[in-house]
Amino acid sequence: MNLDHQIMQQLKNLRLSGVLESLELRLQQAQAASMGYIDFFQLIIQDEIERREAKKLQMRLRRAAFEEEKIVECFDFSFNPKINTRLINDLATCIFIKKTEHILLYGPAGTGKTHIAQAIGHQACRLGYDVLFTKAIKLFRSLLAARADHSWEKRIKKYLAPDLLIIDDFGLCTLTSTQAEDFYEIITERHLKSSIIITSNRPTQDWVPLFPDPVMANSALDRLAHHAHHLLMEGESYRRKLMPKYSNTQNKERS
Repeated sequence: MNLDHQIMQQLKNLRLSGVLESLELRLQQAQAASMGYIDFFQLIIQDEIERREAKKLQMRLRRAAFEEEKIVECFDFSFNPKINTRLINDLATCIFIKKTEHILLYGPAGTGKTHIAQAIGHQACRLGYDVLFTKAIKLFRSLLAARADHSWEKRIKKYLAPDLLIIDDFGLCTLTSTQAEDFYEIITERHLKSSIIITSNRPTQDWVPLFPDPVMANSALDRLAHHAHHLLMEGESYRRKLMPKYSNTQNKERS
């Protein structure tokens, strides 16, 4: 069935050109099922709603700047039985964002902290929340550069605006005074307003010595700790499991 050119143009004028993607198919379905006008109209509206929601989701995922597209369902919980599966599944509901709570993920390298953080962030995007993922070192470099070109006030808003901010690999090295001030600003400004996920190889009790000023450290971390879900990720390295050598060794042991 050929759609009238005028109808196509009118849909484009109304910014409903997405309807054209499925309109011909829906017309065929409506005719085959002797569908009523209202039912057909509702079907077309639903198609447009789903298209727009999918477009919004893709925009949120792009803005989130995830390193990889990870979802909780793809995480191998059986590899590290010590991991609190129930808590992770509860956090993946993203109710913690509504409550403006935080998540602190810490443990040895390779145990899946970044995977879980991004997976929860991905689910938050699906639920309509704005998310931003950043490596800690990238965050600090960005804010340092902003101080140099006098755009710090504008740049800091990038990290204050999202419903969920994910800071990955925090605590790899001690903080400079400037980095500590920037981190403190982010924590205090987001406190009780929006959520943060932080991943670190260090346990939270080892974070205070990273700050030049212990008073500032305790003030920032006190805000985090008392409103956060603490999740220790322990066990073998999942990255090691993915290495060819490791896989070959495991296969030989089983044979």
